[in-house]
Amino acid sequence: MEFYFLMGVFMIALGFSVHRLKWYFLISGYNTMSKEKKAKVDTKSLGRLMGIFLYLNGAVSILIGILYYLGLRPGMTPFLVILGISTVTMLIKAQKYDGNLFDEQGKLREGAGKQLARPTGMTVVVIILVAVLMYFSSLPTKVALLDEGLKIHGIYGEVYPWEALEEVKLIDELPNIELRTNGSALGAHLKGHFRTTEYGAVKLFVNARKPPFIFLKSEGEIAIINLGNPEETQSMFEEIQKQVHKDSVVK
Repeated sequence: MEFYFLMGVFMIALGFSVHRLKWYFLISGYNTMSKEKKAKVDTKSLGRLMGIFLYLNGAVSILIGILYYLGLRPGMTPFLVILGISTVTMLIKAQKYDGNLFDEQGKLREGAGKQLARPTGMTVVVIILVAVLMYFSSLPTKVALLDEGLKIHGIYGEVYPWEALEEVKLIDELPNIELRTNGSALGAHLKGHFRTTEYGAVKLFVNARKPPFIFLKSEGEIAIINLGNPEETQSMFEEIQKQVHKDSVVK
């Protein structure tokens, strides 16, 4: 919650600095131009565009923080979608204020196409990467019962040895999430490292809208998972319990 508030305030302050205080040196690309090229840029219009872009995204970030404060969990999806769309729109519109690329009639100058190729290519790559991240982050958690332990698949997953599991239980509600420290929060899909009120740092691999959840405590660290549907989660919990009991009997 605090993260969204702070980021929102920072973005709005940055937008004010560029738009109203005319700190154009903060605009990426413009600050590295030569004096001759800077003279051909409509800095007033570009600063206004950058200000609107930062005001909008700052306001969205603060709104998400308010929703978290009210007990709702919108996740990062709304912010990422709006940020992605507004970024692409801003990058496209910003080009028309660069007199080095377009003439007074708005036509592309000779040879300017090569200069546009790099930012266009970078924008496309970013869009593809965000789409791929959203796709994989929205997939149900996959786990495997290995001889040595429980394996959680994915970028934040790991193997939890049977002998190291201190506590395994089924819970109907997630702990109160204060902050995503390193992971993804796309709507109800939470994967990675989060900070909670009850347990401090935890790792989540859950769809928050599909309880119950399997609570795992291993060597002092906590992980919470669930699968594609409640029935699968319940079945996996029972299998984990059997394996843990079997391991304790063997000892």
